[in-house]
Amino acid sequence: MAGDPDEPPELDVPVGMFEDIEDLKAQVAKLTTQLNALAAADGPEPDEASALDNGAAGGGGDGEGDEDGWQFPPFILLLDPPLYDDELRALIEWVEGVLVPGYLAEPSADARWCHLWFEHPVAVARLHACWLAWQELTDPATCGYTGPSVWHRDHLDPCIRELRSPAGPFTGCTKGEHQIGHRMPSTVPSAWNRLDG
Repeated sequence: MAGDPDEPPELDVPVGMFEDIEDLKAQVAKLTTQLNALAAADGPEPDEASALDNGAAGGGGDGEGDEDGWQFPPFILLLDPPLYDDELRALIEWVEGVLVPGYLAEPSADARWCHLWFEHPVAVARLHACWLAWQELTDPATCGYTGPSVWHRDHLDPCIRELRSPAGPFTGCTKGEHQIGHRMPSTVPSAWNRLDG
């Protein structure tokens, strides 16, 4: 009976509402992670410390970052050896193991790629940022189910578009040839090294 007061009424829930709820869950999870990281500034509990380490998987590495106050890998071009070398090695593994085989088609004049991309500072910086976003947005604990979609839309697509454009950092590189003039400079400008405000 439709008018029976003991029966709960049937509700017509819009389909988009479920997507909105998942987005809200992802945002709450991300905020919770950030709050936990802030609360751990005085010294995280063992469980929180391992969660922070997992959030920065592949980066920074030897605990030296903790002494400087870094909780997550910083901008790669700010790192000095051996931290830079460790971070670049992990980045190369991700780019060559995930990005190149999964997302990069055959290079062409309109979609360039340099096999020595790690010698181009702009490519290193952009790919590192894309990789850090990938680490965060492919973890269901922090981003829910929408993270991979956000990563593709907001990080991967713009990164690859900029790198592979005819005016991008690989302009002087053609298939099988590398423009030597694009090699990584030996030092980072001193203004970038000022980590204290």
